[in-house]
Amino acid sequence: MSEPLQTLLARHQFLALSRDTQVPPPDLQRTWLLSGGRGAGKTRAGAEWVRWAVLQGGYRRVALVGPTFSDVREVMIEGPSGIMTLAREEDDRPVWQPSRHRLEWKNGAVAYAFSAEDPDSLRGPQFDLAWCDEAGAWTKGGAVWDNLQLALRLGPKPLAMVTTTPRATALIRRLKADPGTVETRTATADNAGNLSPGFVGWMQAAYGGTALGRQELEGHYIDDPEGAMFVRTQIDRMRVEAAPVQLDDCIVAVDPCISAKPGADACGIILAGVKAGHGYVMGDASAPGLAPHVWAERAAALAEAAGASCILAEANQGGDMVAEMLRMTGTGVPVRLVTARLGKRGRAGPVAALYARGRVSHAGHFDTLEDQMCRFGTAEQGGSPDRVDALVWALWALMSEPQGPRVSLL
Repeated sequence: MSEPLQTLLARHQFLALSRDTQVPPPDLQRTWLLSGGRGAGKTRAGAEWVRWAVLQGGYRRVALVGPTFSDVREVMIEGPSGIMTLAREEDDRPVWQPSRHRLEWKNGAVAYAFSAEDPDSLRGPQFDLAWCDEAGAWTKGGAVWDNLQLALRLGPKPLAMVTTTPRATALIRRLKADPGTVETRTATADNAGNLSPGFVGWMQAAYGGTALGRQELEGHYIDDPEGAMFVRTQIDRMRVEAAPVQLDDCIVAVDPCISAKPGADACGIILAGVKAGHGYVMGDASAPGLAPHVWAERAAALAEAAGASCILAEANQGGDMVAEMLRMTGTGVPVRLVTARLGKRGRAGPVAALYARGRVSHAGHFDTLEDQMCRFGTAEQGGSPDRVDALVWALWALMSEPQGPRVSLL
């Protein structure tokens, strides 16, 4: 980086930014990875990076890489925080040539748009600067990054900036491990003044404390702990918007909680179904601190609404009470009690194998359940895996071989 640009990029007044988290690190050598939450100001930082590099830093050939061409144009170039929008004077405003996927400034600098869907499009061109947006969502991340690195070969100090909400992809892992990468992070809450009033509070209420919240709001990289039986990337890969309309069977499984005292374990209540040998997780009504009659009513209501064939409840603890509570709801859904012959980890093993073979899909997102699944069996497990236990009962009963749990009709 030339000395003028190093000076400019290090100062708020030149970047017209208000936060240290949007300013490039002083020890930048090759790649700046800016990890951030949704709406944290990543795009603004990237657009300012390109603008000042071109206008003041002597950089002349820029690669703009996004998940798709539409993303590059609608977000990086013409979006509310895009390069063209940030032009402060008419002389600073580049001209967009859509037929050539090209931006051109009056000083002769040019930027070219590339889609991460087409890695080979980066063969041939050469650059001295690159801005890569939402690299965690690139479908062909490794190939795109390799071709970009081979093309980033002009000038005394070619540089790349990557702005993304981090995800546990091979490319993000690779960037974080690269000694040439300097990472900074910014959270959604840092940019609250530029977001809708109350947005941050609503998002924290909905997702605070979950892995999704740490990733999508705080910009933390979330990977699976060592020893995890359930892997987040496997869950994501098989996720669907909805289960089939007509299932072969569906049930509600309950891991009862005996105490409703504060701090007590949650009652796991999971709705799952099966179609042609493929399992679907469709609902999580689990909650902590429920009195026995409350969780029983909740389980019965979920089963009736879904048309479940039965309610499956673990009877190892409080078997008579579990049966009585479910009877008292007056539900017409048959109730079956299951008795565990193995420990929780032993029961979970066959179900984890179903996930590994791609035979289970989550119909939607179940953040608290999925967090618990991906910590289950690790040093980070924490409290009782109540939701996981109910999930395991449901999928084991729907999809297991005959040597599954002992089941008795109530």
